[in-house]
Amino acid sequence: MHRIALGKLATAVVTVLAVTAVPMAATASAAPSTVPAASSAAATDSFYTYDGSKPLASYAPGDVLKTRTLNYHVLGIATPVKAVQLLFRTVDAQGRPSAGVTSVVRSPNGDSSKAVSYQSFYDSLDPEHGPSRAIAGDVSLGGAIANGESLLLAPLLLSGYNVVIPDTEGQTANFAAGPEYGTNTLDSIRAASKAPETGLNSTTRFGLAGYSGGAIATHWAAVLAPNYAPDVNRRLVGYAEGGLLVNPSHNLKYISGSSIWAGVAPMAVIGAARAYDIDFKPYLNDYGLKVFKKLEKASIANALGQYPGLTWKKLVKPQYENPNSVGPFIEAVNKLNLGSAATPQIPGYIAQGNGGVFEGTLSNLPGIGRGDGVMVSGDVRALARQYCDKGNTAIKYQQFELLSHVGAAVPWAPTALGWLNDRFAGKKAPSDCGRIPAGNSLEPEVPTAG
Repeated sequence: MHRIALGKLATAVVTVLAVTAVPMAATASAAPSTVPAASSAAATDSFYTYDGSKPLASYAPGDVLKTRTLNYHVLGIATPVKAVQLLFRTVDAQGRPSAGVTSVVRSPNGDSSKAVSYQSFYDSLDPEHGPSRAIAGDVSLGGAIANGESLLLAPLLLSGYNVVIPDTEGQTANFAAGPEYGTNTLDSIRAASKAPETGLNSTTRFGLAGYSGGAIATHWAAVLAPNYAPDVNRRLVGYAEGGLLVNPSHNLKYISGSSIWAGVAPMAVIGAARAYDIDFKPYLNDYGLKVFKKLEKASIANALGQYPGLTWKKLVKPQYENPNSVGPFIEAVNKLNLGSAATPQIPGYIAQGNGGVFEGTLSNLPGIGRGDGVMVSGDVRALARQYCDKGNTAIKYQQFELLSHVGAAVPWAPTALGWLNDRFAGKKAPSDCGRIPAGNSLEPEVPTAG
């Protein structure tokens, strides 16, 4: 692989973005009758299935189960860039053994000393929309995001970073289940460091990067690393993220009734229910059952702008109009609340938009406030301040007052790369502790009678 190959990759992705821009925009105004299916190859690809003779539980997290090398694809078109894909042992949200998949792309300018684990924001309830599927050549509407994100790889690769791209949601696509995102990311790094084909090893230093859904994976990996993967934690130089989900119960209220983001709420509930084996059907009314059925294998493209004005109350039976009256819901959101999780030990760069009104989210509820359209700014500020108070003062926080969720990704990407460059160079991490405005309470939700 060389610089010309990367140039061809970037050109291919720009073409993909142009081709997919119209259909992706169209999904925001008219819901399709069915979720677009991935190519038939995805459903029959045996690479994703562990079929070894030994029990999966007999392997250690991060052990490599299968390896293959293929051309990096964009919208089903092969590029000259090579990718190594690994099936590896990991755990799901409940700590049960599972198999994950990751993709590794080597830098033409680098060596084995440094890599970036880039977590995609593919945001889907369909495992066939994972970035590894798109890289392998599968084509689907839900995979368009992973195809477009390929454009972000070229600057990293040209900067000398090897890039690891895990399927963070696991093979059942447990959307929004942060702890599972984190273990998949950490075990992906372990696997990439063990497989000879990747050129990486146990001394390779890693940076973590991701936006939106990718920020969920990035942050939970940083949170879980000290205890779950201390061998990885000591090699992490820092995490750079933007548009972070902190306290899902606040997000549910924030996007309630919004014009664009409201449909993401049932997707998150479905993902959490799937991750923790929760049956939400008894709480749903007839309309709620229809929505959940329609979205059970949806990507974010099947939700954005397609459920304007949707609220929790429209989905549930009258006696459950208060979300806190639904015990399983409270149990799930409290498990996903970063405010109750551990403090990362590594430096962090956290970016957050606050112009959610530009994406149709107008709410400004007491205790929640404004956000970027889907993520709550006050929650992110509170989390950053909490880390400062608990001793990790290497936190850079940047809030873009006039940028929405989509818009804030534009300045975040180059700033994240610069910030990571400095961490790999050994420069002292900047700190905004003492300058971060106050945020919201991140205390766990309390059940109510109704």
